[in-house]
Amino acid sequence: FFSCLFFSRLRNFTMSFNTSIVVNGTVGERTMSIGEFGPPLVHDVDELSSPLLASPVQPEHINGFQKGGKKGSQSSLPSSFSDRPYSTSPLVVTPPPAMFQLTDLDGYFCSTQRPSLWHRVERLLKESVGCALATWRYLYEVEAFFGEPGFEKMQKLNTMITQSDPESEASEEIMDEISDVLETFCKPPRFSGGCAFDVLVYAGDPEARYYKPNTVEQRKGRAETWIEELASDESPTTKLRMNVVCVYSFAQVLIAMLVNARIQSVVLCDNSINTDHDHGDLVNHVLAYKHLIKRWVATAQTNPAGEIISTLVAAVKSIRPEVDIFLVTERIVDALELYAHVRRSFFPTDDFYAELRSAIIGGVQARQKMPFFTALTQYAARPIGVFHALAISRGSSLLKSHWLGEFVDFYGINIFRAESSATCGGLDSLLDPTGSLKEAQQLASSAFGSAHTFFVTNGTSTANKIVIQALVIPGDIVLVDRDCHKSHHYGLVHAGGWPCYLDAYPLHQYLMYGGVSLREIKSKLLLYKRCGMLHRVKMLILTNCTFDGIVYNVVRVMEECLAIKPDLVFLWDEAWYAYAAFNPVLRKRTGMGAARLLARLLKTDEYRAQSANFWTQNELLFDSMDEADHERLLDMRLLPRVDDAVLRVYCTQSTHKSLTAFRQGSMIHIFDQRFRGGAEMAFHEAYYTHTSTSPNYQILASLDAGRSQMQLEGFEFVLEMLEHAMYLRKHAGESEFITKWLWFLDVADLIPAEYRTDSRCTGYWDNEGCVIRRFEDCWMSDDEFVLDPTRLTLYTAATGLTGHQFKVDWLMNKCGIQINKTSRNSVLFQTNIGTSFSSVAYLLQSIRKCVHEFAVTQEETGGNLSVLWQKKVRQLKEDHTLLPDFTAFHMALRHQDSLGPEGDMRRAFYLAYDEANCEYLSLREAKALIQQGKQLTATTFTIPYPPGFPVLVPGQLVSVGVLDFMMKLDVKEIHGFDSDQGLRVFKEEALVP
Repeated sequence: FFSCLFFSRLRNFTMSFNTSIVVNGTVGERTMSIGEFGPPLVHDVDELSSPLLASPVQPEHINGFQKGGKKGSQSSLPSSFSDRPYSTSPLVVTPPPAMFQLTDLDGYFCSTQRPSLWHRVERLLKESVGCALATWRYLYEVEAFFGEPGFEKMQKLNTMITQSDPESEASEEIMDEISDVLETFCKPPRFSGGCAFDVLVYAGDPEARYYKPNTVEQRKGRAETWIEELASDESPTTKLRMNVVCVYSFAQVLIAMLVNARIQSVVLCDNSINTDHDHGDLVNHVLAYKHLIKRWVATAQTNPAGEIISTLVAAVKSIRPEVDIFLVTERIVDALELYAHVRRSFFPTDDFYAELRSAIIGGVQARQKMPFFTALTQYAARPIGVFHALAISRGSSLLKSHWLGEFVDFYGINIFRAESSATCGGLDSLLDPTGSLKEAQQLASSAFGSAHTFFVTNGTSTANKIVIQALVIPGDIVLVDRDCHKSHHYGLVHAGGWPCYLDAYPLHQYLMYGGVSLREIKSKLLLYKRCGMLHRVKMLILTNCTFDGIVYNVVRVMEECLAIKPDLVFLWDEAWYAYAAFNPVLRKRTGMGAARLLARLLKTDEYRAQSANFWTQNELLFDSMDEADHERLLDMRLLPRVDDAVLRVYCTQSTHKSLTAFRQGSMIHIFDQRFRGGAEMAFHEAYYTHTSTSPNYQILASLDAGRSQMQLEGFEFVLEMLEHAMYLRKHAGESEFITKWLWFLDVADLIPAEYRTDSRCTGYWDNEGCVIRRFEDCWMSDDEFVLDPTRLTLYTAATGLTGHQFKVDWLMNKCGIQINKTSRNSVLFQTNIGTSFSSVAYLLQSIRKCVHEFAVTQEETGGNLSVLWQKKVRQLKEDHTLLPDFTAFHMALRHQDSLGPEGDMRRAFYLAYDEANCEYLSLREAKALIQQGKQLTATTFTIPYPPGFPVLVPGQLVSVGVLDFMMKLDVKEIHGFDSDQGLRVFKEEALVP
């Protein structure tokens, strides 16, 4: 009953749209020929003999049936389901003359290459049809997962192309059809006349494709009213346009989710689900195919038939948590994976399609919703008289001005009409939100996977201080990466926390730090355990990802730390990493993504058993106070006690740095199992302390809009920014002209081998093979650190230019290219969701322009550049300035019984407010005194830019290594150091214990 009724409705559902409806399934014996749908997109008989291909476009590719229908006919489709022949006989295949080679695709992901593929087909068709066939076959396979151009247009084009003379130029009709398609890619989204999205339907039975209700009688009673409404592009209630894509296997559902970023909803039929693997060229250009698809398919194959649908739902949500899932089923939805992740289930009755259509539209509109932005626009449109603060409110003081017209013209009047100090009339209070702002923050929490989210309008610097003040009390010990942002250091001063500084692994040759090793973190925790002070350790602060793109194995860090300190609080500074929540590969290594993953693991029986077994074997090592026993724990993979571990995870993100938001727009995400009834009150107090009572409403509205954008198209944008980064690596890396002078540092350059023992990945670009490697293999491994592909560090030493010189004199002044971070011999580029292929092409052009000038200079000097230039190159390549480690705090600032390096930095910070406690020494004088055995103690944070981390903090003992580092630096900006006055240190008598 269910199958017949569902497919009869599905036929109407799909017919009215011009949609991409495709088929897959087991086919009978037949001889392949280029027919209505073209040849199969496979290389050999073994692939074609498998039950499924990567694309759901198999049976139409091959004409001629063993039985039922006329063999060899171009239009021998069965007239009804009962007529459709099936056989398990082997296929007889005539291989196609040319196949699409993987190296032909000048990109990383097939989905982001669609416009390029269409342009390429157009260009090749002008030469001859035969030249375009291989690319067309690949494109046809890709387009099967997209709702536009649609099944009918692709079918028509495929018939025209494959039946044309391979030696001749494509006909005018073909070129016109191709041009129509290209118009949709070339038209800017804001001019497209509405928002189009795709709905993925798992249809179960591939035979549904062959039903064509051509008469009114056939369509009567088949929800035609709903179909007509859905098919209309001129809906009076919404600008949304939907297309439908049908697939017919478990793997195809997941491939579609990874290939088609515009899928907003998934409709699953709880029917027999095919769990065979897919094959074909397409899988080589699908994000993490073997990690995200093969693993789930293997799991489904071991499930009982009734549980496969639950596995499929879980798989879809693990890949694209933002999409809505709708289930059509006859049974009660009682499995956790179903009722937790399915937006709505439908019983297959005569009227469920109308309800399904409304539910799909409603789900998309829910993500479109921007409650605070909408409230602000409505407020700005109202004729409100202002008798309160803000003369600029509603632009009043500007509109009456005779002199500031250009100010209004530049910004536009709306930004001033929305300027207000009101917290009513539809607006809300950031300090105590109850309306539109509260809803906006709840939507952001859902989007980023947190339990709670708070907006911050004065940057992540303030967000970090809020979290630290909320959770740290005076005397608490905080493990913190010394290379972290200065706001953490100042936050610890304000809160009175005692920092235990952790040293990240150094990259002396590039004058930068990597990440803090897990061994370093565990060694400090175990050290405090041995001296009886583990109870005072409150928090671990790490930067993820670092400015240079070093990303932690977040799950492993939290897992192993909780084994030693079960209630440790984690603060992940993800200022540059907000986009990672919208990609299934990157998400695993985010604070919120890892917290939710670890929370699920701790609830499983399998993990509980593993943990119990681990503690049975190693409990004596944990109970021991012997350093040798603890040394053994450093080399183990630790597991927490399931019943003791408490997940307390906080993430701070500079939304404005990587997503769509105005400058200083940031968010705090919380996954703290002790927040309610625990840290909540203290958090609000800290939030009140650091949050302005006059927040910028434009910043808040942009945070609301940025969240909505990422829920609707974040997956697509992140794929594109990854594509752009890989494109840069490929084209710069394969050019000998460029790499003679400049090259991008790769994984092995920035991450030592001992931290990537699982994947053994050395880089994303293979210099010898001149090919891009799959970055997913590193990211889905258990490597301690991975490199963010979107961070591209260009090594400039061979040019004799420092990073600052290359940034200012060449990139900015000559090419008009803006970057931020530099080191002594490198500059950092990063792609973001706003990066376009045009800007990537311009960057490559600019790099070539710079290289050309270097080459010309070398040629003009006969191949031997000046002695001065050679000296500069040698200094930048070989004369490395050693990065100093943290020394120690002065004994007067430390616990007498502690074995750790923590210190009372707050006392030193405020002690330095009294100038009578301080003196100034030149760097050479200070070095001479230290060499004579005198202790010198810093009074302030001393932060050179670059590299941008404090080489000295208040209360830290000054070392010769620190002074040598400062004297060798060739930077002009050092915060906390005045070259005229010298180094500011405490007088000896100021720090009497």
